[in-house]
Amino acid sequence: MTDTPDIPELTGHALIASYVRTLDGSPGVYRMLDAEARVLYVGKARNLKARVSNYARPSGHSGQIARMISETRSMMFLTTRTETEALLLEQNLIKQLKPVYNVLLRDDKSFPNILIAKDHAFPQIRKHRGKRTSKGTYFGPFASGSAVNRTLNQLQKVFLLRSCTDSVFANRSRPCLFYQIKRCAGPCVNLIAPEAYRDLVSDAERFLSGKTSHIQGELAKEMQDASEAMEFERAAALRDRIRALTAVQQSQGINPQGVEEADVVALHLEKGQACVQVFFIRANQSWGNADFYPRTGAGAEEGEILEAFLAQFYDGKPPPRQILLSHPIDNEDLIHELLSARAGRNVALTIPKRGEKAELVENALRNARESLGRKMSESAAQSRLLRGLAEAFGLDEPPQRVEIYDNSHIQGAHSVGAMVVAGPEGWMKNQYRKFNIKTAPGDDFGMMKEVLTRRFERLLKEDPGRQTPAWPDLLLIDGGAPQVSAVAEVMTSLGIDDVPFVGVAKGLERDLGREEFHRPGENPFALQRNDPVLYFIQRLRDEAHRFAIGTHRAARAKTTTKTPLDEVPGIGAARKRALLAHFGSAKAVSRAGLSDLRAVEGISQAMAETIYNFFHTGE
Repeated sequence: MTDTPDIPELTGHALIASYVRTLDGSPGVYRMLDAEARVLYVGKARNLKARVSNYARPSGHSGQIARMISETRSMMFLTTRTETEALLLEQNLIKQLKPVYNVLLRDDKSFPNILIAKDHAFPQIRKHRGKRTSKGTYFGPFASGSAVNRTLNQLQKVFLLRSCTDSVFANRSRPCLFYQIKRCAGPCVNLIAPEAYRDLVSDAERFLSGKTSHIQGELAKEMQDASEAMEFERAAALRDRIRALTAVQQSQGINPQGVEEADVVALHLEKGQACVQVFFIRANQSWGNADFYPRTGAGAEEGEILEAFLAQFYDGKPPPRQILLSHPIDNEDLIHELLSARAGRNVALTIPKRGEKAELVENALRNARESLGRKMSESAAQSRLLRGLAEAFGLDEPPQRVEIYDNSHIQGAHSVGAMVVAGPEGWMKNQYRKFNIKTAPGDDFGMMKEVLTRRFERLLKEDPGRQTPAWPDLLLIDGGAPQVSAVAEVMTSLGIDDVPFVGVAKGLERDLGREEFHRPGENPFALQRNDPVLYFIQRLRDEAHRFAIGTHRAARAKTTTKTPLDEVPGIGAARKRALLAHFGSAKAVSRAGLSDLRAVEGISQAMAETIYNFFHTGE
């Protein structure tokens, strides 16, 4: 009997070449997977056979592409009817799978808008995030919530539009504080005629659309007329509105005259790291800017990074009519088609060479260059501190994920645990976690045991093979030997013996700078008072303490504002606000009859009966 010779498993170039023979020239998406079936890379192609053939070549690749090819153990393919469909599918898969070799926009946050809601006779002005489902006129995006709040604050002084909810509006019997401080015209109690209020709404919309000089001229004329008529109080009010209008215009910063609506998108790439700066230009005004640091994947160049950024950034955000770019992108016609389809109108992509538009791009490019420089400097300093942390605690290599734990309570009340996370790029705030203590409120050791048990039981359940970066390389615990013993007990019971942990105690005199560090089975030790690593540990501990205290205060405040209405089945935040606005207090709600309850906006007959029965059962 002869043995069957082993057939070597195909890998890398040879594996990819074997797939090429099965492909045709259809457009589609391909996925490259490693030995653990994890997706390494997702790509699109106008011609799958031609695109994948490039990877089958044994040479001519960058170092990162060559490494990706060598790690490939299998591939998956999906054909599409058009290249645009392939682009959409590629971006959806990148967002879902987050492959390590793709360009990835890691901070895909939403941006706020100003909404003038039109679902009421007296429109409301407010901040809005998310999908544009409410009826009204939207203005934005703004770069941050604080930018919107500042603008809203000034707009209320100028145009006196209401910001209260419809339920509060319907139940006012006298004007609120905003009327008293001249930030609302008082439509809730008929202190302004509907026609006059509509004029204010129209003026606000014209201002947010860029027609500012006309409004300012009208206000100035009204002020002059009031002054001549010796209506000095009205003239002073108009003067204050003009000042507020000027303050809004000054706060916008850059105000280009020849660019009404555009996003300015500039990229700076240096040493494999990228920063994309986006300036929002609306109504000939700058409504702020934001910086992003996309992962550059397998050594991507400027064109590929910008293309991926645009496709991911405008997923769920309406593109403006014009996008000014700092660099050409690889598939401009494809991105143009995609963004125009998302906007429902033409979206122009341009790389200006001269004039005001070029100056806007140059300004954004300078900001991108400076922002990346600051981030690289901070990352370098952070890397040095992490290396120092490894040396101080005898770790084999610098930790990539440090978790710091702290607890907070007042005599056992509102007990919470907190976890903050730091890594090579600083604080990882999207990884912070809070724990409402259930089993041992007020017992510091018991609280620490509960937090660590819940944290690592979940890790063992969700990632037993430790294939994700969610597993920490170091735990820092606020406390000394007793806390360290409690942690050791938890880790031993869970069978985890390779996650190092250190207790940070304040020392015998509880003096800042004389911290003692505790490890299982070792004598406590300290670092020199001027050691940068010691200051770094203090910052880590202080951040955990800040987060724990903030979480505790939020829990305490929530309890303070709790009312019997919170226990009524079916009563959420909106209905609770409507009931309190209508009746004034939870006690008044408890005394109300069925017909009174039914009169509140959002309260149906069935819900009115539920509320009534809750307060009257057993009488």
